[in-house]
Amino acid sequence: MTEQTAAAQFHAATGVEDWRVLYSVVSACFRTDSFATGAAFVGEISRLVGAAERPPRIDLRDSGVTVSLASRDVTLARQISAVAADLGIPADPSAVQLVNVTIDALICADVLPFWRALMDYQQVGDNYLADPSRRGPGIEIQLMDEPRPQRNRMHLDVAVPHDQAETRIAAALAAGGRLVSDTHAPKWWVLADPEGNEACVATWLGREPS
Repeated sequence: MTEQTAAAQFHAATGVEDWRVLYSVVSACFRTDSFATGAAFVGEISRLVGAAERPPRIDLRDSGVTVSLASRDVTLARQISAVAADLGIPADPSAVQLVNVTIDALICADVLPFWRALMDYQQVGDNYLADPSRRGPGIEIQLMDEPRPQRNRMHLDVAVPHDQAETRIAAALAAGGRLVSDTHAPKWWVLADPEGNEACVATWLGREPS
C-alpha cells in the first residue's frame, strides 16, 4: 500500500491492530519494562527501516516506545509489530495521541508570522506551523467568522484513537469538564473545563472518504 492509503483502509488491513490513525500519521505505543528493552527494540526498528526516505518518528522512554509513521505504511507497521511480538513487548493503543494548539484569529496572515517567529517553527500551507525537530505540538491558526471577545481564542486539539475517544471524553467530563458541542462528532467534540477553557477531542472519522 502507498502513503495515500485511506484511514479506513489502513484499519481494515490485517496485522496492524497495534496501530491507530491520528490525522495524517499512524502511531503505536509499545510498553517496555526498561529503557534498555526499549533501546533494543528501537535498534531492531532501525535495521528494518534502513535508509528509508521517510523514517518513522520514535519516542523512547523507560516506560515504552511510541512509533509514528507519516506514510500509513501497512507493511512497515506489520513488520514493527512483529518485532515487538518477538521481543515480548505489548502494544497499548490507548496511550497514543497527537496534540495541536489552535489559535483563533480574524486575519490569519497577520497572526501566523508572530507564532512562526516565536516558536521557530516551519510553515506548512497557509495556516499551520510545525516543529522542524518534531518534538513540540503543531500550531494551527484558525479563521474566526466573527469576533468572540467573551470566549477564549486558543484551545488544544487532542487527536486520539477512534476507539478511545468516548473513554477519554468520559474521563474529562468526570473530572469536572462539560460538553460544549458534539455537533461534529465523531470528527471532533468540543469540551470545556470549569472556567470555560476549551479543548477539542478529535478522531480520523469523518475527515476523509471511507
